[in-house]
Amino acid sequence: MSEHDEILEMAIGLAHEAGAIQRDRYETALTIETKSAPVDLVTEVDKACEALIVSAIERDRPADAIVAEEGGGTDHADAAWRWIIDPLDGTTNFAHGYPRFCVSIGIQEAGEAAVGVVYDPLLDELFTAIRGKGAYRNGKAISVSMETDLSRGLMATGFAYDRRKSERDNVEQFKEFLKTAGAMRRDGSAALDLCYVAAGRLDGYWELKLSPWDVAAGLLIVEEAGGKTSDTAGGNDHWSGKHVVASNGHLHEPMLEVLARVAS
Repeated sequence: MSEHDEILEMAIGLAHEAGAIQRDRYETALTIETKSAPVDLVTEVDKACEALIVSAIERDRPADAIVAEEGGGTDHADAAWRWIIDPLDGTTNFAHGYPRFCVSIGIQEAGEAAVGVVYDPLLDELFTAIRGKGAYRNGKAISVSMETDLSRGLMATGFAYDRRKSERDNVEQFKEFLKTAGAMRRDGSAALDLCYVAAGRLDGYWELKLSPWDVAAGLLIVEEAGGKTSDTAGGNDHWSGKHVVASNGHLHEPMLEVLARVAS
């Protein structure tokens, strides 16, 4: 077994363990706190899932770097492997009993996305990818849709936590896609949205002001499923999460054209 396979196996095990915590605590009483904004939520379940994942990595792979949403672990600039973890992507959904949330674990090798795991514990859907080896859902290969007409495309997006006070948002972009695309969705989990593009359930997705842990796994899964990813200008700054576009490839340029019309 290669080291990539070993890391994938470990990430899958940790995602299942964290997902079990989420499944057990779903629709139970929660302690809910806020972070960067009143709508930026965190629960004890986020923290418990992150502690479980981080402690296992520190125990079994102590040389690896860790970047996690709630601040667990330690990053090392010179580490060969870096784990980028969102222990519960879709916390607002989870806190409200809305069934769209997941565990997201992306792993970089020498600064490049190498392994991705996203697990939806309620649907028991596990999305995985290793760079160069394709994308899978529950062990079966997946691929992006073949839609070529944006007017028939199913698009998705999300809105940033600072939307109440910031003038930079994607509301105008949303309006333009609403008029241009076939249909729109906003489901509250960037990692699952990306996996749905990979699986052909969505034809395209874009969002602003995300963080690396929101996209580290999902972007790789899209690419390995045959899709295309970029920033909103068509460049390569999307791995930061600041501005992300993912598509089936056929609709990528049309999506960028819509975004450019709004920007101008």
